[in-house]
Amino acid sequence: MLDLMKLARQMQGISQHLSQEAAAAQERVTAARRLLAIAATRQADLVTQAETWGDRAPFTAAQPTESLSLRTAIAAAPEAHTVLATDGSQISPSHHEIAYCYLINVGRVVLHYGQSRFPLLDSLPEVVYRAEDLYLSRQWGISTEEWMGHRRTIAEAIVLAELGEAVHDSLIVSGSEPEPVPVLALVDGSLIYWFLEALPAEARDRILPPILDAWERLRRQNIPLVGYLSASRSGEAMNFLRFAACPFLQPDCQTHCSNSGGSDDRGQADRAPCGRFLPLRDATFWATELEPGQRSPFWRSTASILELYAAEHRVYFCYLNVGPEVARVEVPQWVMANEALCEMALSMVLTQVQKGYGYPVALAEAHNQAVVRGGDRTRFFALLEQEMIRAGLKNVGTSYKEARKRGSIA
Repeated sequence: MLDLMKLARQMQGISQHLSQEAAAAQERVTAARRLLAIAATRQADLVTQAETWGDRAPFTAAQPTESLSLRTAIAAAPEAHTVLATDGSQISPSHHEIAYCYLINVGRVVLHYGQSRFPLLDSLPEVVYRAEDLYLSRQWGISTEEWMGHRRTIAEAIVLAELGEAVHDSLIVSGSEPEPVPVLALVDGSLIYWFLEALPAEARDRILPPILDAWERLRRQNIPLVGYLSASRSGEAMNFLRFAACPFLQPDCQTHCSNSGGSDDRGQADRAPCGRFLPLRDATFWATELEPGQRSPFWRSTASILELYAAEHRVYFCYLNVGPEVARVEVPQWVMANEALCEMALSMVLTQVQKGYGYPVALAEAHNQAVVRGGDRTRFFALLEQEMIRAGLKNVGTSYKEARKRGSIA
């Protein structure tokens, strides 16, 4: 039980600290604006420097693919369009439950606008209980709980591709529309799977290929894939400005600034000259640059994990002012390469946020379909217990520890 009186004493001074942080953030934004103006006049040269010396830098800097001065207004989506979304949840395994297993639940949403068609809102559960599935990841030093999360990511991508193919086929069969209805495939979070960097190659080969195969299935249907990141903490775009701030002729960080702090170091004394305006998030900066409904230039991510992606699936991103916030929007290269398709996808994203009062309604509904609440967990294990008893198993029940936690006498 949380002791609020003790907590209140620790909260003293937080308002003053936040005020100081806000003032410092404003100074960092001002410095970044000056660097952006400089970078806009030297953009081609700075991109060349980033390509040449980027591997010597202790930070990941995205590269702009459009003019840094570009601010594009996004139009509203057409009246008739379709949005697909998936999201996942799970019941984690526990040795204290009646059986060691876990459940993955993927929420599915298909919303048709201006077409007089019923939506799809449901979920697909999968129970994992076989030993070869539960303990497969142990050989790579990955816990069952962590591997469960990776399997959920794969399931979300595969189900999204299946939805895309089903919707595409239904539109062809119906033949009621004079023109193809635009379709958007939307996912919550980044398309850059940073967690793969820390995994052994054999484990990565079981995760990334099925995801990229699902993306390829969407590409064949010409359904743009978009990753939507609310409250993004990324600083990839701001890191590019560090090349504009570098005082050396050659931005070789390992030679000139090997003793200086990296991009995550908050100490100003030891920070490299190019990092004086950090830490500054991309979203914080672009919130001061973009009007509602506008997007920033597109950037190409240079995250090292993307070297494992097929060229057509490398990730690009921009920042979109959706009104309540500035969101990071990511697309694969094949979406970025088709200007009309990309702009149509962004228009549907913006319309989704407007319909969802600040967050894409399809993603919110996919989450609601996927989430496993306390009552669902109880019913899941009750069903499992009934099945085990029906199969003739004896001594079915939770551990004494779990039983006491559920029935505390305090």
